[in-house]
Formats: sequence, structure tokens, C-alpha cells
Amino acid sequence: MTFPFTPIRHWLRDIRYSVLYSLYGHCVMFDSLRYLLLQVRDPDDPIRLQEIDCFVWALQCQPEQIQMFDLLSGRPSPAQIKAADMVFLGGSGDYSVVQGGPWLEPALDAMRDLHALAKPTFASCWGFQAMAKALGGLVVTDMHRAELGTHHVSLTPAGEQDPLLRWLGTPFLGHMGHQDIVDRLPADAILLASTPRVENQAFQFADKPIYCTQFHPELTVIGMAERLRAYPEYVEKISGLSLDVFLQGLIETPNTNTLLRRFVHYVFGG
Repeated sequence: MTFPFTPIRHWLRDIRYSVLYSLYGHCVMFDSLRYLLLQVRDPDDPIRLQEIDCFVWALQCQPEQIQMFDLLSGRPSPAQIKAADMVFLGGSGDYSVVQGGPWLEPALDAMRDLHALAKPTFASCWGFQAMAKALGGLVVTDMHRAELGTHHVSLTPAGEQDPLLRWLGTPFLGHMGHQDIVDRLPADAILLASTPRVENQAFQFADKPIYCTQFHPELTVIGMAERLRAYPEYVEKISGLSLDVFLQGLIETPNTNTLLRRFVHYVFGG
């Protein structure tokens, strides 16, 4: 399956690919890795394919390396998890860990499976919240602490020592869009980053290759703008600004955009 780019996005993607290659170099081994992307999006959600597109870009991989599984349909089988070298989770559109639904508990069971297996996993946004809740954390909806757009994120002392996040420096920029807040982390989670508004912005599970961030490392300004145009109601609800005005405040996050690829290298030792 292929995912369309506009000519401008092709050009921007190619420039960013060249930057990533200069950082990492090309390694054939990574061309054969199999990724599982767990999604929570309706079939007609325009961001369903856009999200895959964003992960393809951030991972510098081919579309066929990513297999998608819809958590609204149930829980991935042990065979599906085993077949993947690494698992990713992103946002969720209109679905909430707090509001839940009949789909939520099987989805949380999938998070528990990943934790129990110590499966290499990177969970962002909704995935960050789901992983926290599944392992005993607390997630609440709080519009006073909602964050949307590009925000400064600061590393904790543990984050400054973390082998994956420490190179980001502090503070660093990250794209966000959430009104659900992780108020309490799971017992074995290590807090890695915070913002002035929300303390729990990134964590890692002790002795497991599982990282979780509230911010989106796979999103550029282009990708973030596409998300906001797909869900414009959240812009005025959270920021009080019109969509056009709000989009002018987005800032590129080049360091954060290499985080997923760095995670692959961190796990597989490239």
C-alpha cells in the first residue's frame, strides 16, 4: 500500500530524509524490521492513513514495513505481537482513555501484554495515556491543563541521564494535542520530562524497552497542521483562537523528529 504525498511534501520529506541519513547513515538491517502500529481511529477518519504516513517518514522506512492493527476491533493476537520487531502507538482522534467504551479494556490488555513481554514499544499521545492507565496509573480529563500546538518540554534529572532522551537537551520542543492528563504514573515508571502545565510528559518503564511520551515525535508542522484541520473543533476549544491564527504559532521540532529513529537504533544497537 502506498500513501500519497503532495509535491511539496515530497520535497520536504526528501530534505528531512537526507538529514536523518547524515545523522545515522544507511543500515540494511533496518530495512527489514517489521513495525506494528496500533491505532484507535474510525475507518473514515482522514488521519487514519495520515498517521501511517507520518510514522513512515519518522522511521525512514518503507510503508510495507508497517502493519496496522485497529484497537477498536479488539486485541492483537500473541502471533501478531510476536511477528513485529517493534510496536508503536499514536493518537486517537475522538477516542479517550477517560471516556472509554467497550473497546477500551481489550486495548489496555494489549498494553499489559506489551509490558509483560518487554516488547520494544514507543507510545505517544493516546498511547502514552493508555500505557499509563493499563499499568496502574491515573488518567483524567482536565481542560485547564489541556495542551495544543508546539510546547517547550523540560527533562527531569532522570531524563537528563536517560540514554535515549538526554541528547534532546532541555528544554526541547514537542507537538501536542491533548485534554486527557496522566496524573499518576505506574509504579515502575520513571518520569523523564515535564511541562509547566503537566508534570508527566514522558516516562520509561524500568528495565524494559518501552518509552512513552505525551508529545508526538512523528509530527512536523505540516503533519500537525493536517491533524488540526481534521479536528478543528479542538483548536478553539483549547486555545480560543481561530484555526488560521493558531497554525501560525506552530514551530518545527527537528530534534524531536529523530526520536523514533533513534529509538530503533537504541533498541537494536545500530
